[in-house]
Amino acid sequence: MQRSKQQALMFLLGATLVGGALGFSADRYLVHERMATQYGRRARFYDELGLTERQRQAVDSLASARECETRLLLAPHDSAVNAIRVRFRRQRDSVFTKEQKAMYDKLWEDVRKRDSTEKAKEPKWTCSAN
Repeated sequence: MQRSKQQALMFLLGATLVGGALGFSADRYLVHERMATQYGRRARFYDELGLTERQRQAVDSLASARECETRLLLAPHDSAVNAIRVRFRRQRDSVFTKEQKAMYDKLWEDVRKRDSTEKAKEPKWTCSAN
């Protein structure tokens, strides 16, 4: 009886370790894919389509114009959108424990640092109307 309990315990321990390793690996893979910058995704997309440099520049110009038009359209609503974000953050933070909030803040700061590094590599879009 004691031996079968030990075997069952060892099986569960092994399954937990294997599951943890697989989960960690999957998370690293998915996060890496998710963290690809917009510019990197666009370049991969262009590569897959086999676009020439001239075509890439044309599509980039169109995307830039679309971004500018979208910003101009949404600009009058910035304060309302920001108020919604602030309310959400306040409500979300009220759900966290102090430890979870501190952990969340650290993770979010790491994301912001990584994003700012990646954005520095991207081409800058400017809207002439802004």
